[in-house]
Amino acid sequence: MKRRMKMLTSLALAGAMVVTMAGCGGKSNTSSGQGTKEKSTSTSQAKPAEDTGKVLNIQVWNEEFKSRIENHYKDYQKVSDTEGKIGDVTVKWTITPSKDNAYQNNLDTLLPKNADASADDKVDMFLMEADYALKYVNSDYTMKLSDLGITDDDLSDQYQYTKDIVTDKDGNIKGSSWQACSAGMIYNREAAKAVLGTDDPDKVQEAVSDWDKFSETAKKAKDKGYKITSTVNDTYRVYSTNVSAPWVTDNKVSIDPNIKNWVDNSKKMVEAGETTTADLWSDDWSKGFYPEGKVFAYFGPAWLINFSMASSTDGSIANKGGWGFCVGPQSFYWGGTWIAAATGTDNPNLVANIIKTMTTDKDVLREIADKDSDCVNSQSVLADLASADIPKRKPTKDDGGSITWILGGQNPYAQLAEGASKLDLKNISIYDQGCTEEFQAAMKNYFDDNASYDKAVAQFNKAVVEKYPELSTD
Repeated sequence: MKRRMKMLTSLALAGAMVVTMAGCGGKSNTSSGQGTKEKSTSTSQAKPAEDTGKVLNIQVWNEEFKSRIENHYKDYQKVSDTEGKIGDVTVKWTITPSKDNAYQNNLDTLLPKNADASADDKVDMFLMEADYALKYVNSDYTMKLSDLGITDDDLSDQYQYTKDIVTDKDGNIKGSSWQACSAGMIYNREAAKAVLGTDDPDKVQEAVSDWDKFSETAKKAKDKGYKITSTVNDTYRVYSTNVSAPWVTDNKVSIDPNIKNWVDNSKKMVEAGETTTADLWSDDWSKGFYPEGKVFAYFGPAWLINFSMASSTDGSIANKGGWGFCVGPQSFYWGGTWIAAATGTDNPNLVANIIKTMTTDKDVLREIADKDSDCVNSQSVLADLASADIPKRKPTKDDGGSITWILGGQNPYAQLAEGASKLDLKNISIYDQGCTEEFQAAMKNYFDDNASYDKAVAQFNKAVVEKYPELSTD
């Protein structure tokens, strides 16, 4: 799930993806089960019912998936910014921004009524993000991919974590993604030369290969006039991906030791003047996209590099090809977009074809990687990309340029593929996005010396129970 900067500022996402809520409103019969499930039972070929719909309604939160369809689904004909045609079927796009949970609220209104909706108004397909996917996966409102005729063999080249995120409590896969949003450390090459004497990715990786070494490099960066990161929130998802337990188990909220490690290490760096407490997507956070911002590194996936770091703006580090990429202290992921078929769709075969084409067709995925610089969800395609001569395009206002240009000629796909293969999402829950948002807000008070750690935790506990009344923090 890539986001252009203006869109991320208002939607945040992905991913974002830390500003939208993972509320459990509506009547979705959700379960708080964790992410890794038994192997899907979708091994037999099912035959969907015949398509009868003349309108294909797709619910999205921004333009990204629409642009992928327009550019890479060969049977699609664009009619307008919100409408297209596939054969004799009219495709209608409804874009509801994620800000203030509006996108999920819209789904929670529409999906329970989908079975009884008129033919032209039925939701046929919608998108989900990782932080709240289980809310819809563990409901009656998403179809099993096996019921669409999509089998385990069809999905065999995808990274396992991308399937775990959309696997329900009974082991059924109920969504598919064209993206593998493994992430790493995006470092300022000029800063690396000043601080470490080199901008070589392998040498920089040696200097940040664990959190102790990262802390040592932060001290060196400060001595040279650089913040190690723009904000403490830059490293949050590195820690949160590598937790030992989910935020919520048996309706009880708990703070994982690795989340506490983030708090402790962040507090030390704030006190040392090595980073700040700025909010993600704020103007203060994005100052480091420019040389005068004096930021050593950001943490993120390919979509952050390509679409969120001002690559098309003259004078930015990205526009000059001034960033480098390495794995960093720990592998992690951030974001991604999953396509789900809505129960009640009257176009199941068309929906199945779109999902298979956009998320499993290797030629299409390679085209997406080459033209859009996406880190695609195909082990074999990423393996090919890791040794390929990736096209270099200087960033423009139209497409953001190529990832190799922004990274000074570096091909990052080997690192991205390695990261994706290591990810284990067994500790996700339907409450992740809401818990993340409230925890970061509470800890900001602690980092800014406006509250003790215990008072900040009390603030978090109160906020998360207000958001999710079914939970306890005792």
